Amino acid sequence: MTAAPVAIGNSKDNGQLRLNWPDGHIQLLDHAMLRRHCPCSQCRAFRLKGMNPVVAPSIRVVQINSQGYGVQLVFSDGHERGIYPWVYLQALSAEAQ
Repeated sequence: MTAAPVAIGNSKDNGQLRLNWPDGHIQLLDHAMLRRHCPCSQCRAFRLKGMNPVVAPSIRVVQINSQGYGVQLVFSDGHERGIYPWVYLQALSAEAQ
């Protein structure tokens, strides 16, 4: 199991989530990319059908709720169903680069 970050920052100005991991690695994740890759069942089913959600570049994470093994992200479009496990966030970072 992946350890939780030691700090989480959220910049609404530049639309990035910042994760500071115990090993010193700093990870920046774009809010729009996070919304496109929401892991909730509804969004996953949408992607499995080959559809790509249209997400405005202006979308922002407006709230972060700790879930122990990850975080629930609440977005400015009202979507709040996805819980992002730490290991999933690390994989998204690798995919984004």
